[in-house]
Amino acid sequence: MSRFSRIQVFSKMEETGLVPLFFHEDADVVKQVVKACYLGGARLFEFTSRGDFAHEIFADLAKFCVKECPELILGVGSVTDAAAASLYMQMGANFIVTPVLREDIAIVCNRRKVFWSPGCGSLTEIARAEELGCEVVKLFPGDVYGAEFVKGIKGPCPWTNIMPTGGVTPTEENLKYWFDAGVSCVGMGSQLVTKNIVSNGDYGALERKVRETLDTIQRIKDN
Repeated sequence: MSRFSRIQVFSKMEETGLVPLFFHEDADVVKQVVKACYLGGARLFEFTSRGDFAHEIFADLAKFCVKECPELILGVGSVTDAAAASLYMQMGANFIVTPVLREDIAIVCNRRKVFWSPGCGSLTEIARAEELGCEVVKLFPGDVYGAEFVKGIKGPCPWTNIMPTGGVTPTEENLKYWFDAGVSCVGMGSQLVTKNIVSNGDYGALERKVRETLDTIQRIKDN
């Protein structure tokens, strides 16, 4: 069962501006990555459900986070149907992220009042997602659409909250590119949790990188 309300999830997304995302078949690696992001200041984390037995890894991770990262809002991404969303919510997912707009997922998440964010690629899809109760739409893949798309959407629909994923990097130039366009937060995977960090087990470097990224986002928002 979700420990954080959808309002808390949305507020934390707006406050911090960053959702790290990651998957690995080794649960211990995932725990180390999550803990490093948490120590670096991240308060949201998206476990991407992309491998065999991913739900078993998440169940282990969720219990770990309750004890070791008590303020972390842990969610699940790459969810493709309502059955998977229900399973992950039962195991403690605090939010659900999907690569596409699925109304069946909206229904099961809304029934439990759990935050959900669908991948959208047109204003029509975004409008439908908002009609279904979505607070933040995922722009995916972000690098395909770019900041100009965000500006185009925010013009007629200034109330729309957008989170690009894909094409987001931790550099100040790239983050400024997105936040100046009007995004509410960004999702960041392999550009943040790099292969080198994982293969070398350099979680201290990840902690520093997350802290620097959050500081950069805050500086951009303040200006």
